Formats: sequence, structure tokens, C-alpha cells
Amino acid sequence: MKKILLAGAAFMCLGASPIVQIPVSQSISVNDKAEGAKAHPDLLQEYGGLYDGPQSAYVVKVGRRVATQSGISNVDKDFTITLLNSPVENAFAIPGGYVYCTRQLMALMNDEAELASVLGHESGHVAAHHAEKRNKLAQRDSILGALGQVLAGAVLGNSTLGQLATKGISLGVNAHILSYSRGEEYEADDLGVLFINKAGYDPRAASEMLASLGAQVSLDQRLAGNARSTPTWQSTHPDPASRVTRALGRAQDLHSTNTYRNNDAFLMSLKGMIYGDDPKQGVIEGQDFKYPTSQFQFTAPAGFAMSNGTRAVTITGSGGQATFSGGKLGSDLNSYVDGVFRGLGGQNQIAHSAYTSGSVNGMRTVSAMATAQSSNGQTVDVTVVAYAFSPTEAYHFVVITPQGQGMGALSPLMQSFRRMTTAEAAAVRIRRVDVIKVRNNDTVASLAARMAYTNNQIERFTVLNALDPNAPLVPGRKVKLIVYG
Repeated sequence: MKKILLAGAAFMCLGASPIVQIPVSQSISVNDKAEGAKAHPDLLQEYGGLYDGPQSAYVVKVGRRVATQSGISNVDKDFTITLLNSPVENAFAIPGGYVYCTRQLMALMNDEAELASVLGHESGHVAAHHAEKRNKLAQRDSILGALGQVLAGAVLGNSTLGQLATKGISLGVNAHILSYSRGEEYEADDLGVLFINKAGYDPRAASEMLASLGAQVSLDQRLAGNARSTPTWQSTHPDPASRVTRALGRAQDLHSTNTYRNNDAFLMSLKGMIYGDDPKQGVIEGQDFKYPTSQFQFTAPAGFAMSNGTRAVTITGSGGQATFSGGKLGSDLNSYVDGVFRGLGGQNQIAHSAYTSGSVNGMRTVSAMATAQSSNGQTVDVTVVAYAFSPTEAYHFVVITPQGQGMGALSPLMQSFRRMTTAEAAAVRIRRVDVIKVRNNDTVASLAARMAYTNNQIERFTVLNALDPNAPLVPGRKVKLIVYG
């Protein structure tokens, strides 16, 4: 592991490992604060916005307790800790002391020490300036600025068109801000273990949290038919298996006597929190995206995956990428399509083909196509398909494929957009976390049967609670259930 060369002389040795230096009275630079403040609103949009439940205050409280151990001079002013309304297990940090955790990742935790371990890891990235280093790489790699907004997984490379696509689709920050080297991850792991121990928590929680994450990822991979593509914390923080063992070793090296977990209070704090998709933002069910608020849905073709942002849905696969969004219809669909192309091109106006009018599932449509050049020399087809959903409201897909393919394998997506019936919209139900106390006659099977799913109930229940499915439950212990709310 590389040494973390930070200001200050205070440090601690972890066993026989190289010294991990801890910063003392360090401050976050003005430039980093400005970059973080600029990116923060976009990240909120991308990841579902700030979660407005009482759990947010809990995350901020624990995050500041841990971040205080980082050596940053003024945690209250220098750290912005946010719980995101996102249905994906994720946590990350960006320059300026901005630390994020999703409600879905919080729901997987089983005590306060595990929450502290995640926030400690991300505070370690801040203290070690990892995001700042990623930013510098992003600035070299992309014309899109300090955050390196690239169209992740798309055919565009680092292109002007990519900048356009990210405006209403996906920020693509994962490519640079969230993907650290193995050495940087290990540094953040070591600092996180150290920070939570100094904050009074059981340092073994870091290893247990990583193990739960690994189990959840394995379960997700076994659950076929889910087109969700947003990365989890596990996938953006690589090499999970070795990190579980390594984090436990780091905790043991400390010879800590800390046992504070605060599990009961933490679990009760989760009660009532949304789990999975928030129907107000639309839900992904198998290959379908459903939006019950406005009563429409569409289906991603086989082999394509979806990422649901606050402003748009991104559909990606080996054959290209599409984004779905909407807006005011205005005077007519032709003008609406023109507006989409203007938004894509920014200062560089994109000339498109003649309009093609049609109809899909009873809705008027207008489409047009353009050819664009990416900065890496690749020529791509860009197709906009717009739908008149109501006299004042329109929706559209932007399809990007290699030159000559038109809409290619994404053509069925355009035909799948349709209205939902009132009954279909009403059938989309919200799930929430419930917390109960195990009774004497409860079993894993009997409690798992109460989970708001029709498949893999036992696996979902045991992974959620970090339980051995073959071990008896302990009466009086609190466990989590996912129920319809």
C-alpha cells in the first residue's frame, strides 16, 4: 500500500503494515469546495435527490462524528453529508468534502457502526484527496470539465455529443469520480477503519459491511430479469472478497477494545424508510420501466439495461444507448424535436434529416435523424423520437448508435412506449423497511414469507439481515422486513 502523504505528523501503525498518516488541522481547498458545490445539485438530480425521511439526519450525525477523526479542520463547514433517495446500493465522495450514501445501502446495514464504516471509507477518500486526483485525470481525459462527464458505456467516447447527452440523461460521474485504483481503495479502507475506531465504534464493522454487500451483489446477480444498470458500491469499489479479509485484518491490527454498534437504535431508525424504487420516480421491473404518476411504461430490449435518474432514464447495451425524457409540447412535435437537437448540440447546432411522422400505440410521433462526429473520430447516428402524450406534454427517446445502424436493436424500444391503465398504475406499490422483534415461534422461513416479494424470499431476508439461513433465530432480536407501505 502506498503511503498517504498528507499534512500533519500524527499517525498510527497498523500491525506490520506501512504507516498510514492521518492529517492534522487540514482544510479543504477553495477550489475543491467550488468544484463540489458545482457538482452537488447535478448529483442530487442523478441519484434521486435528498431523501426527506428522518434517516437523513441520522446519516449526517454519524458522518460528522466519523469525519471529525479525519483531521479536516472544520467538519461542520467542510463536509456535506447526504442521504440520497436512490434504490441502488451506493456510496461515494467528490471534491470539496461532499459525501453521499443511498438509502438502499443504508437499508442493508445492521447497526450504526456499519454506517460509520461506509462514511469513514468515503471520508478517507476526502482526506486522501482521491477525488481531486480523479478530477485531474478526468480533465485530461474529457472536454466535459472537472467531473469528467462522459457517456458511460456508450459509443461516443469523449465527445461534444456526449456532453449534450449527459445534460438530461446520466451524469456519468462513475467513470472518473467513483472508480478508484486498488491502492486508493485500500488507503480509504485503512483510513476508514482507523476513523471509526477513533470515533469509538467497533472497527470490525467495516469487514462485516463489505461481506453484506458481497452477499447482496451475489443475490442480485442470481435474480434474473432485472434490467437495472446503475452500479452498486461494491462494483465501483473493486475486489470485494479480498477487501473483506483485509478490512478484518486491519481491525485486528488495532487491538481495539471498542464494541460499540448501537444496533437496536439504528434498526429502529430505518423503520418506514422507502426500499427499492420510489414510484414517484418510476420503477424498473424486469425489462419494464413504469411511471405510475403519469401512467406510461416502456420495455428495454433483451440485452439492454436501464439506469433511472431523476431527470431521465438511460438504456444501454452493446448495440448503442438511448435516453428517455420529456417536457412541454409547445406548438407542435416538429418544434419539440428541434428543441431536443438544440439541447444536444449546445453551441454546435446539429443538422438533422426531414421529419418522419407516425403513430405508436395511439400517440402521434415525429422522428428525425442526424449524423455526428465524436472527438475520437467515431461517426454515430443520433435519432430523436418524440411522442405527443397530451395536448401540453411530450416525451422522447434519443438513440445513439454506430453510423449506419439507425435505431438498430433499439427499434423495439420505440414501439413499446404506451399508456398504462388506471389498474396497472395502481398495481405499482411502494415498499418500505419494517423492523420487528423475533418471537419464540418465529423461523427464518416464517418471517421471510412476510417479505413483499413473490420470489427468493428467504435469500432476500437473510441477506438483508446478515443471517445464516440454517441457523435458528434468536428471540428478542430485531430484524428487518421489506413490506408494502
